Amino acid sequence: MSDVQFEKLGKIGYSDAINIQERLVGERLLGSIGDRILLLEHPSVITQGKRDCLEDFLSSEEEIRAAGIEIVRVDRGGRLTYHGPGQLVAYFIFDVTSYGGIKQFVRLIEDVLIGVCADAAIEAGRDPEHPGVWVGRDKIAAIGLHVRKGISSHGIALNVCCDLDSFKHIVPCGIQAGGVTSMIECGADTDMQSVECSFINNVEKVLAGYTKARPASS
Repeated sequence: MSDVQFEKLGKIGYSDAINIQERLVGERLLGSIGDRILLLEHPSVITQGKRDCLEDFLSSEEEIRAAGIEIVRVDRGGRLTYHGPGQLVAYFIFDVTSYGGIKQFVRLIEDVLIGVCADAAIEAGRDPEHPGVWVGRDKIAAIGLHVRKGISSHGIALNVCCDLDSFKHIVPCGIQAGGVTSMIECGADTDMQSVECSFINNVEKVLAGYTKARPASS
């Protein structure tokens, strides 16, 4: 078992989650806490990463807000992402230098998500050109991290039973060729609580496997 702590926040506003992450990143930098994962759901919100991607909006700001969706600019990598009810969000407050750096850490997260899908009898995998986890040409989980002095924040959004119609306002992650899907859309008989348990189990398994396989000198 890894030493990761999991904190379940339930349904929480996006700005509140940002504030919690900023506090925890500061504590992680000081070494007063260990690696931690926040598990939660957000009200409907479109987040815009650091890249200039106004062309990825398919609806006007007025139309988006009229649909009850907030728009927030954030400091993570990536382009536009939608969060909403029925989506498992996990934020990673981690020292990624302990896991071979950001690229290796993203691959470990992808392994976790592929394992969660496999638990629900969904065959998911990677796209060699884009981070995240896919079922065919449809993305089922998005990944977007921010790293400051080796400490990560932000994380993943796994579509469990969310309203996929909410994605129509954007080009998710700027990927024109792919669509989006959810675990329920893929035929999984599951719910948020079961997926959350599966996620925790897969985090423990993947990170423990990495620690076991890692050279003693690293």
